Amino acid sequence: MNGLVGADPMFPSRRHRWWAVPLAALSMLSVVVIAATALIPSSFVAREMNERLNELQPAPYARVPGSAQPIGDRLVVGEREGSDEPAPEVFSAEGDFMLVTITEPPQSVLSWWVGRDELAVQMMTEEDKFGFQTAEQRRVFSLEQMRTSEEVAQFVALSWLGFDATILPGDVLISEIACLEFSDSGSCVRWPPSDEVLDPGDRLLVADGVELGSVGDLLEVLEGKQPGDVITLTVERRGEGEFDVDVELTSATDDPERTIVGFLPFDTRRVELPFDITIDTGSIGGPSAGLAFTLTLIDGLSEGELTGGRKVAVTGTIDLDGSVGPIGGLTQKASAVKQAGVELFLVPAQQGEEQIAAARAAAPGLEIVSVSTLDEAIDALVAFGGDRPQHSAE
Repeated sequence: MNGLVGADPMFPSRRHRWWAVPLAALSMLSVVVIAATALIPSSFVAREMNERLNELQPAPYARVPGSAQPIGDRLVVGEREGSDEPAPEVFSAEGDFMLVTITEPPQSVLSWWVGRDELAVQMMTEEDKFGFQTAEQRRVFSLEQMRTSEEVAQFVALSWLGFDATILPGDVLISEIACLEFSDSGSCVRWPPSDEVLDPGDRLLVADGVELGSVGDLLEVLEGKQPGDVITLTVERRGEGEFDVDVELTSATDDPERTIVGFLPFDTRRVELPFDITIDTGSIGGPSAGLAFTLTLIDGLSEGELTGGRKVAVTGTIDLDGSVGPIGGLTQKASAVKQAGVELFLVPAQQGEEQIAAARAAAPGLEIVSVSTLDEAIDALVAFGGDRPQHSAE
């Protein structure tokens, strides 16, 4: 203390004080630049190829990793109202199957700059993200895809386990209006007359007085009709309710003798089960969780640990015959799985070697196993240390 008493105060030299001014100004400028680039949309600098038009377009969005969420606690099995058959036991498990998601948020110049070399960041044009659908149509399709995915998964899982399950045809939902003629560039140059009154997402309830319980019912109404004939349809449109429209029929491009309305139907098949099954997916949409749902049901309704007591991420659609189909955003999903600390990721073999290799590059150290069928997925899990499930309904 005594050594400091009376000590002369120390001040920076004039030379050091002179340098402090431009350094402070440079720091302030850096903050302003960072803030500005965080607000400016990436479309000012980012470009992606539109393969349909064969031209570079602004890319204001990016497909990026989402999350890996456990499915087991979303599963509820109960007795069906009016049924005499009791609900089966749901076995608890230490491990879990993980539902993997991606997101496609808007990007700024700053986020584009930071992520431009990241394998798990894929810049997107407006068409890449939205296609030709409205936001409401995309919402309807995404949730409908998830519902159908659940229904098919329930049928496949219960059939595999030996329970009685039946697939029933669903109602008539328009997926897209069918193009009758394309230009060399791939754009549609001739639409059917139905395009003037029908939209993707419309649900057809009645055709010429006949209630439509399935696409088959509509085909029966069209029997004997000729191109140019007009039928009356009762349509349900989200946000607008029900209304009637007159639709002029046309001929199919692949068979001029076949008369059509001119749309592609959505898969709305429903499953009839001996008991109730609910998988709470919240606001998550899309069909890519089909295989994950199927494996979760098989694991929950049979003894043992199909996961081997660990967390296993799964992606891929599931078809009625148990085949596993491709999904979008595999690279981003692999990165999300890696970040969640999961060791094994089952993916569709139909993605192809190039996409699977890219996923492995984006998630080094993650064991990625490609499967083509449900049985292959179960074999892969058993090889990973899981218990092979038994047919509990036998």
